[in-house]
Amino acid sequence: MNLSVLILVSLGLGIVSGAVIHEFFPDWIYLLDHYLLNPAGQIFLRLIQFVVVPIVFSSLIIGLTRIQSASQIGRYLLKLLTSYLLTSITAISLGLAIATFFHPGVGIIGLKNSAIIDAGSSADLLDWLINLIPTNPIEALSKSNLLQVVFSGALISIGIQKSGEKANNFIGLVESIYAISENLLSFILNIAPIGVFGLIASIIANQGILILIKLFTYMAVVVLAIGLMFTLYLIFLSSIQCQPIKFLQKFFPSLTLAFATASSNAALPLALNDAQAFGMSPQTANFAIPLGTALKRDGMAVGQAVNALFIAQLYQIPIDGKLLFTVALSTLLVSFSTAGVPGAGIVMMTTIFSASGLPLEGVALLAGVDRLMDSFHTILNLQSNLANAIILDWWESPKITREVMPNQ
Repeated sequence: MNLSVLILVSLGLGIVSGAVIHEFFPDWIYLLDHYLLNPAGQIFLRLIQFVVVPIVFSSLIIGLTRIQSASQIGRYLLKLLTSYLLTSITAISLGLAIATFFHPGVGIIGLKNSAIIDAGSSADLLDWLINLIPTNPIEALSKSNLLQVVFSGALISIGIQKSGEKANNFIGLVESIYAISENLLSFILNIAPIGVFGLIASIIANQGILILIKLFTYMAVVVLAIGLMFTLYLIFLSSIQCQPIKFLQKFFPSLTLAFATASSNAALPLALNDAQAFGMSPQTANFAIPLGTALKRDGMAVGQAVNALFIAQLYQIPIDGKLLFTVALSTLLVSFSTAGVPGAGIVMMTTIFSASGLPLEGVALLAGVDRLMDSFHTILNLQSNLANAIILDWWESPKITREVMPNQ
């Protein structure tokens, strides 16, 4: 079996094992989770994170040094941000529409509040924009601040272009870092099935299956909204002469890893490899995909729009134009500043509920299934990132892209 199939099999085995532990061996949950399941999952995630920053930094510089000028980088950025904004608004609108139509929060009883997870505080928009600029590129790399890493890579690339031949040694070093990181990633992915098993078994062992039954309608609505947005992207890709089946085939490994780990950051290195197999322009892929990992989260946008209306319906809060606008605006802003790691949805949910005047007890109600829903959020996060990168590739060089991705 290839890696993707092994990850899916381990995911299924983890769900079954977690359910068995929860139902038949409750006294063993703490020991198994604390000393076996959770450590296995966290070790794998940390190993993946170990290669994320060097791969992002080196691939970004390699890609940007192939771009002819700083004005071309600015053009790439403007086109990407325009595409991000339009597709994010579409995703949020779809989530609100689906939740309004199906009313997943009406008539649900028997839910109990769990302890509200400390989600921390979310910085305001102005502080977030200012903090995009690092005061020290080494600090940005050491703290794994992906947005600052992207910004640092872009600035250094401009300096490289200005330096000409004097920068050749540094470019050689960066290319060596990229090659080493790629080979290290291949080694780390060998333990992916073990890590995925530990991550999902830990969640199910602690939460059990019962909570999934009680929140089945809510979860089904979220999955439906995500599935519709996923399909819309495939339709749009088809309209620019990109075969949806080829997209799914080439990016299946990274999409599978994203679903299994619920982390866009963890799937990033593999996504860059899949982009090469897909035939994307290296300079576009190495710029757009890391940037999209830091900014583009349509899965979170769809999911949080449904979450907000679900809680409003559950607590019988009137859903009017003002509430819809507040939810939509806060979701749009927060979706661009939430980390691409498991559990980030709790932070996003708390911020949106506070901005919209919804009860924070709703966060506690949904916290039990948030990690499971994160898997569905993340697969759309990654697809939206990849699709927007492909759109930029087509937008910038349609003739080249159409030759690479013929519609046959």
